[in-house]
Amino acid sequence: MKKIIFISLFCFLGLYAEELKVLSENFRADQPKGVSIFTGNVIVTKGLDELNASKVTIYTDSNRKPTKMVAEGDVSFYIVTEQKEKYRGKSQKAVYLPNEKVYEFYTKVDLLRLDDFRRVKGDKVVVNTIQGHASADSANNEPVMMIFTIHDTNSTKKGSSK
Repeated sequence: MKKIIFISLFCFLGLYAEELKVLSENFRADQPKGVSIFTGNVIVTKGLDELNASKVTIYTDSNRKPTKMVAEGDVSFYIVTEQKEKYRGKSQKAVYLPNEKVYEFYTKVDLLRLDDFRRVKGDKVVVNTIQGHASADSANNEPVMMIFTIHDTNSTKKGSSK
């Protein structure tokens, strides 16, 4: 039976402290280098945000505050910006920079903004949670795809006439 390790780290973002919780099957740390590695069904939560991956590496500064988080392998996520915009998606790699409040998603990114169902697919998508900005790039000269859901309120059903 695999042991489940529960680790709580504290992360100061802006003026408020939010608890960064990591749940995984395995954990290794190198405190002098400021590196913690979690593997096996990793679940990371911070406030309303949740990130799931096969492996998560958290880098900390000399005060043991997280400065960077890298998630790899079948990454799925749910994030909420300061403007209360909600995003859900998946990718193969994600990087979170807590000091900038920026998420970067890489490789086979599929990001859905739940508020208006705008979907972005590409190989690099960046979401700034402070400003609510998102940008996307592609790799190998493939296009970035954005899908809008449009509700036509002026359409009427046409009756059948004979």
